[in-house]
Amino acid sequence: MTAVPANDRELVLTRLIDAPRSALFRAWTEPELLKQWFAPRPLTTPVAEMDVRPGGGNRIVMRDPDGKEYPCGGVYLEVVENERIVVTDAYTTAWEPSEKPFMTMVVTFADEDGKTRYTARVRHWTVADREAHEAMGFHQGWGQCADQLAELAATLPERG
Repeated sequence: MTAVPANDRELVLTRLIDAPRSALFRAWTEPELLKQWFAPRPLTTPVAEMDVRPGGGNRIVMRDPDGKEYPCGGVYLEVVENERIVVTDAYTTAWEPSEKPFMTMVVTFADEDGKTRYTARVRHWTVADREAHEAMGFHQGWGQCADQLAELAATLPERG
């Protein structure tokens, strides 16, 4: 199954992962787990501060081997345990508008043939933002991260 972008401002990545939805959800919502897979190797994720609830903020920092840091932040719009996470960088913590909104991300986890269909839809504010994200290597980078997520999720015990 291939997920199709809804419009010309969206990028989509989907994988069928051999792990329960709860493991994927934990990997997205527990800071110490997120640090293990979020950045495409050889980058690391030394900072993951997350208040995972609607209206809660996050600050995630990726670091390259030369020490350059790439901060990401935003606010959770929707969190449905083991099903869906929606977060946007249009706001920083406390609903303060960000300097330059870039995207809203909708991550879903669905049961499929005893595995989990993981889908990340990234909705950009403009076509130019989507094109820039694609040129940055969205499919390769997010694909590698999805593979790293699958590796980690396969090691986590199933919960609720």
